[in-house]
Amino acid sequence: MKILLTGGAGFIGSHTLIELTEAGHEAVVVDNLDNSSPISLKRVAKIIGKEVPFYKVDIRDREGLQKVFDEHKFDACIHFAGLKAVGESCAKPLEYYENNMNGTFVLVDVMRKNGCKNMIFSSSATVYGDPAIIPITEECPKGHCTNPYGQTKSMLEEVLMDVQKADNEWNIVLLRYFNPIGAHKSGTIGEDPKGIPNNLLPYVTQVASGKREYLSVFGNDYNIHDGTGVRDYIHVVDLARGHACAIDYASANKGVEVFNLGTSVGYSVLDMVNAFETANGVKVNYKIAPRREGDIAECYAALSISDPNASALEMKEGFERAVGRIKCALLSPAVKGCSLDGIDIKRGDTVGIIRNKIVTSDKKRIGCALTLIGMLVSDESSLLTVFRGKGADRRESRKITDAVRERYPRLEVYEIYSAEEIYPYIFSAE
Repeated sequence: MKILLTGGAGFIGSHTLIELTEAGHEAVVVDNLDNSSPISLKRVAKIIGKEVPFYKVDIRDREGLQKVFDEHKFDACIHFAGLKAVGESCAKPLEYYENNMNGTFVLVDVMRKNGCKNMIFSSSATVYGDPAIIPITEECPKGHCTNPYGQTKSMLEEVLMDVQKADNEWNIVLLRYFNPIGAHKSGTIGEDPKGIPNNLLPYVTQVASGKREYLSVFGNDYNIHDGTGVRDYIHVVDLARGHACAIDYASANKGVEVFNLGTSVGYSVLDMVNAFETANGVKVNYKIAPRREGDIAECYAALSISDPNASALEMKEGFERAVGRIKCALLSPAVKGCSLDGIDIKRGDTVGIIRNKIVTSDKKRIGCALTLIGMLVSDESSLLTVFRGKGADRRESRKITDAVRERYPRLEVYEIYSAEEIYPYIFSAE
């Protein structure tokens, strides 16, 4: 397939070029080089063994974009282009709305007029706002975005859904990124932003190399083990491979689909700083600064539909952080039957656990579930986890969740979309 990459000279785009080429696709890059460099494309060319067609065009330039389509017949577009700094977006909201919204409007219109109706959209986990559930599944409701950057991503998702609804020839995949880090194994490309870095790792490297005096850690009073914000850091090559997979998905499936791209494990800012220091044998100077406008305490993905083939062991490792926080758990009637710590669980059973002791009920009604929770939860600050199934079971689980939230407003309800294989690991005694 011939694929247009808007913003393809940037950090994620340049790595995606390599993965697309290895997958047998042909890519063309459009980029205004606002926060990137053509040097990255030259280095990509050395890695893949051929030049990458490149056009210095701002996607808001309709005429310039049309000229690119006049020269190429595209099968799909991966849309990276856009302003993306959370802090800057709070200081420059109008610029972010104008650039990100208008650029996408022009791009989609030019694509439509040229018969290209397959799009992979570079979205963000910021659309979840302060997430209703942790870890975050694709079914987590979109929240109130805490910054203009996230607002543009959220609104553009809605726009693209409406476009597909009005014209079912469109196939759109919305990829919600968590926090990309790392670099290609060659070491020749990576994240090298112009000006002051907006992301954690390039700032850390610049402090470690002496380019900057210290790292500002925004807030150390979050309800986290070290007080600093937690994020899901995914290697950029894994993220890039996700785009290659999304191209295959869009070519084989109709409509709109949403996928989170994360690792399911969250690390705090100081976790990352300490790991960097240990791995490199250097000291990273940092200072604690006030919380940054638009930031939230915690944001990391759940292993779910974007990784349907994860093994039970991989799922266990991914949930280790979550399991460590669980004091009380309720298993919805989604389970088809399994054995937990030697206790046979039948389909329809409601299962609770507290301090590694399993309590079961053979009723699946919400009232019974609430009664069971009432027996288990002695402290309303305890955590409740609801493991959700599919279809009718998921709807039943959602009813239970809503009822629990209404009955126990101070209880933190913690939902996980999980495969049946993970249950024995989650419920096993220490």
